[in-house]
Amino acid sequence: MTDRLSGLRAKLVSLWEAHGREPPVQGLRLSCADRPSGVFHGVYRPSLCAVLQGAKISRLGDRAFRYDAGKCLIASLDVPIRAEIVDAASETPYLALALEIDPAVVAELMLGQRPAGDPPMGAAIEVHDLGEALIDPLDRLLSVADRPQDIPVLAPMIRREIVWQLLNGPQGARLRQIGMADSRLARIGRAIGWIRENYAETLRVGHLAALAGMSPATFHRHFKDATAMTPVQFQKSLRLQEARRLLLTRSGDVAGIGYRIGYDSPSQFSREYRRHFGEPPGRDAVELRRGLAETGG
Repeated sequence: MTDRLSGLRAKLVSLWEAHGREPPVQGLRLSCADRPSGVFHGVYRPSLCAVLQGAKISRLGDRAFRYDAGKCLIASLDVPIRAEIVDAASETPYLALALEIDPAVVAELMLGQRPAGDPPMGAAIEVHDLGEALIDPLDRLLSVADRPQDIPVLAPMIRREIVWQLLNGPQGARLRQIGMADSRLARIGRAIGWIRENYAETLRVGHLAALAGMSPATFHRHFKDATAMTPVQFQKSLRLQEARRLLLTRSGDVAGIGYRIGYDSPSQFSREYRRHFGEPPGRDAVELRRGLAETGG
């Protein structure tokens, strides 16, 4: 295992030096950091994230998931997270890759298999060992990413192989649900999709429950099991992340941004933004722009 990880690390560093965060393979992203990051916010899509060196902690609601070298995180829903790289140094940088999982590919690979019942609802992200069955196709995917003539033919095949291995690994029962239109996870996913598209609208749990085909009480329970948040908390997290993005491009328009993302009260927007990000909106935007300027971002 150590030798295989070492080979993956070398290939990732080579790709990072040649292409940066986005090598020319659809759905593949690389990470390299020579120092701990501090907390950052984002949204995980259905994906595999494999850490090859260093360590990261991702938080979903009040749950924390640590994964270090030889571990992988599997996300099965779109969920807002808080994350930080906690182990990285110039001599031993944090190295990781993320690969999006296409629900359509999951559904296609499940054709002809005997359907299994829904497993109990649990968190939409899980951490597992990065086994040999995944290391081999990941190694080949990184190799293909540096051969442009092979990418259109071989990369989609290798990505399908990786999804197949995930479906037949310890995380397979939950991952299979994203390819099953009527699974509980897929139905919760439909409600999440509505919230993502309509984050500024007034949220009605009854409407979301109807989208998921559940009673309001059952929907609320399954939603919280999967996301560690209530629907209202989930929407608030998406709203505030969108506000932060807008603040980077709309200097000085704090109140306007608050109204745009669904807040009627500027003071409530400022108060909740500070609780979520640690600084009031205007000050946080200044610090973000300063950080981008210093790193050339």
